[in-house]
Amino acid sequence: MGMKRGKLEKFNMVVSLSRQRLVQIVIGVGLLYILMVFLEIPFVFRTGFGAVSQEALSRLSRLESDEDLEERPNKLISLNSPQPSQSQPLEYRMLSGLAFDPKTFISGRGDGASALYKSAGAAWEVGKTFWADIQSGKTKVTVKTENRSVERCPHSVSLSELEFLTWKQVAVLPCGLTLGSYVTLVGKPRPAHVEHEPKIAMEKNNKDSVMVSQFMVELQGLKTAEGEDPPRILHFNPRLKGDWSGKPVIELNTCYRMQWGSALRCEGWKSRADEETVDGQVKCEKWIRDDQHGTEESKATWWLNRLIGRTKTVTIDWPYPFAEGKLFVLTLSAGLEGYHVNIDGRHVTSFPYRTGFSMEDAIGLSVIGDVDIHSVYAASLPTSHPSFSPQRHLEFSNRWKAPPLLDEDAELFIGILSAGNHFAERMAVRKSWMQHKLIKSSIVAARFFVALHTRKEVNIELKKEAEFFGDIVIVPYMDNYDLVVLKTVAICEYGVRVVSAKYIMKCDDDTFVRVDAVFNEAKKVPEGRSLYIGNINYYHKPLRYGKWAVAYEEWPEEDYPPYANGPGYILSSDIAHFIVSEFETHKLRMFKMEDVSMGMWVEQFNSSKPVVYVHSLKFCQFGCIEDYYTAHYQSPRQIMCMWTKLQLQGRPQCCNMR
Repeated sequence: MGMKRGKLEKFNMVVSLSRQRLVQIVIGVGLLYILMVFLEIPFVFRTGFGAVSQEALSRLSRLESDEDLEERPNKLISLNSPQPSQSQPLEYRMLSGLAFDPKTFISGRGDGASALYKSAGAAWEVGKTFWADIQSGKTKVTVKTENRSVERCPHSVSLSELEFLTWKQVAVLPCGLTLGSYVTLVGKPRPAHVEHEPKIAMEKNNKDSVMVSQFMVELQGLKTAEGEDPPRILHFNPRLKGDWSGKPVIELNTCYRMQWGSALRCEGWKSRADEETVDGQVKCEKWIRDDQHGTEESKATWWLNRLIGRTKTVTIDWPYPFAEGKLFVLTLSAGLEGYHVNIDGRHVTSFPYRTGFSMEDAIGLSVIGDVDIHSVYAASLPTSHPSFSPQRHLEFSNRWKAPPLLDEDAELFIGILSAGNHFAERMAVRKSWMQHKLIKSSIVAARFFVALHTRKEVNIELKKEAEFFGDIVIVPYMDNYDLVVLKTVAICEYGVRVVSAKYIMKCDDDTFVRVDAVFNEAKKVPEGRSLYIGNINYYHKPLRYGKWAVAYEEWPEEDYPPYANGPGYILSSDIAHFIVSEFETHKLRMFKMEDVSMGMWVEQFNSSKPVVYVHSLKFCQFGCIEDYYTAHYQSPRQIMCMWTKLQLQGRPQCCNMR
């Protein structure tokens, strides 16, 4: 009995110890679970899903692996294949559904914007024809060789007098100009002649006829429509005789679709000291005018002052740079801020670049008028088109195709403004922040919005790119900087009617977007409130001179409405609905600056329903700052660098190299 009792006590002790160990194990597992939960929650919030709804999280969990993404089909997934949910992909729509009605662009409005509306109507009509030709296959890229081998993008072009005349006094620059390019002309103005053109040949005192000697040197782009002159990217017009002022002048200007800009006239007076310069050069240099008397006296005074030591500076008054029958050497060069013209080695005038007229589009140099050209030499030309090199930039891999839109409403839609020839910029965005899990899971959708380019080959490549990647929406009008506002309206239309998103964001193709950060900013505003989020400007006034000058006819008010800078801002869908409705009923007032236009539309909406304005400097207007939401003016290389840093280090960092 004693032995049995001892064995029983030992057994009870073992059981007791086992229970204690079991309790300790359970407690340990519980502590480990609590520790993992505390570690996991900050990680989830850091990755940006703290503000995502449960529905969105369930959609995110269905995201395929990277291997699956490699093999994802471009457009529709077969509806017969097994799906992990009831959500079905929508068919990719390449063409914008924005309803362009000719009545929308009727000019004659009282708000001073008739020129903009007229330009928009013409751009839409030409674009419609361009797109129809592309769709039908009529537009094909052909390279004329003229029975000889022609280098696609030569480094230099040289033409003799006979060659220049053979080419109808047009020197072809196949890939345009780039920074540092220059064109040198050697020529001789012809003697003045009696002008028979009725608009110019006005009688003097009913007796003398007008004598004229003038010529024009123009950098020209491609024709946008038959029957029209090509765009004048630069118009340089020396008037030796025949100007209405009666003095020799030089006039510079630009012209698009037969619409001339504001002329820069150099009349012999040096530009004011407070006037903006171009790469540090004045717009107009001084020359001796006929109404400047006492030249001999001034020379004598200068020598006297030199003898008695009153001045240490030497000033020389030059004559007008052109003379009838006198040989000249004209050099036109492309700088950072504009074009510079030197005559016989002396700077004469500089002309700042104007928005919408790019160097790469200057594919021809034309000379007409009262001048004989002896030779033309262009050098430091781009050896490849600066933007139009799709074979260099596009990576046709299934990995970079856009995920299809689902029939579930998206949380956020991001519309990215892009130009037709920005192949490199779009590819960098595809390979960087468009790879974010929120976009890959279709919680957030992103599409590029592109208008048609003047180069037909660009449009053909653009269509191929859109068909492969499935992320481009073509707005069928001829692209123009002043008409960017039409793309913004198209983003609103696509966001509310195709994507049915709660929030609409607009950005540019040189903007890096932290998708989770901007999404969380929108979610901070209470559900159901109208919102307008971005880097908001208050009480800004229109500039009345300079590169961004706005005439009183264009904007008569003294102040702009509060508006968010264009590189990145967010709207609620009700505001986007309002904009599209106003556009389609021909009530929407448009302005050439799309961000100011948006501010104007939001202010109008705000008069009927309160809008929550949210200002943040983290939507960067210029460059990149610490802990940015968006960063602007980023090159393709910088965009890839920022994405790499964000992935490896888990926090936003800027990249300074270009």
